[in-house]
Amino acid sequence: MRTQAGFHVTRPGFFTLLQDAGRRGVMHMGLTTSGAMDRHAWAWANYLLDNAFGTPALEITFGGAEFISGLNTQIVVTGAEVQLSVNDEPKPLWTTIRISPGDTVVVSTTRSGVRCYLAVRGGLGVDTGLGNSCATVFRENTGGLHNNGQPLKEGDFLPCKPAISPVANRKIPSQWIPDYNERLTLSVIPCAQVERFPEATLSTFFNSTYILSRQADRMGARLTGPTLNVSDRQLISEGTSLGAIQVPADGQPIILLNDRQTIGGYPKLGVVTPRSLDALAQRPPGTQLRFKKISLHDAQQDERQFLTFFETTGQA
Repeated sequence: MRTQAGFHVTRPGFFTLLQDAGRRGVMHMGLTTSGAMDRHAWAWANYLLDNAFGTPALEITFGGAEFISGLNTQIVVTGAEVQLSVNDEPKPLWTTIRISPGDTVVVSTTRSGVRCYLAVRGGLGVDTGLGNSCATVFRENTGGLHNNGQPLKEGDFLPCKPAISPVANRKIPSQWIPDYNERLTLSVIPCAQVERFPEATLSTFFNSTYILSRQADRMGARLTGPTLNVSDRQLISEGTSLGAIQVPADGQPIILLNDRQTIGGYPKLGVVTPRSLDALAQRPPGTQLRFKKISLHDAQQDERQFLTFFETTGQA
């Protein structure tokens, strides 16, 4: 059984999901986009293996996973700081690792950060569904290994593409490895219904410290801090966007994330940029954070640089 081209899940971890670049063209059906929460770490894992941008990988929340290999391949683990070992031998993160049939790959619980990403050379051979994506959304029962939205469980088998030529050993330059313990300041594009917020409220928002609540998950990051006043708290429901900062009746902001609802009627004072969302995805509850303004042009330039680098270099 263990000579099959893939990985056997012997310990699934707390919450391990198949994630790719996300599901597109489905929000009109009430389905969310999902996808990797930390695109920086996820994209680097695939890049180091010459996988095409969008290739599925494992998003392992809080670590604690174990797999047995059934093929010769290479893997990369990026993101949250964990102890990675192969057959009890410690291995570096953000670096290509050669794997042989019968090898046991162990990812410890996280030491810093929340989510690590495990990518395999050539990608995981899983079926895609709506939106040409295998992105796992638990609450919608979509995507994942069995296309039912469930996280990995013990006994699952992850098929891989066999007989793919290896890439040269690679590791990411240290300056591109984030420090998930550094102070967190999120870049925000003021937009949407920002005119509904008095100047005093906006000043409070951009000059105060907020705390990431224990209610934060893949749908949204609930924050606690100074109450934000708004002239009109109820709007006609409209489509939501990734990173939108909505302010409900209690005045405590919520940052909408990958598995967000598709429509909402609370006023939104702006949107957190994708690059800042990567950093947010690696912070545990209790993290203190602040906000700063960024222009739409500068945010677009950051995203263009990211996509240009990763979308034009990976080869399947």
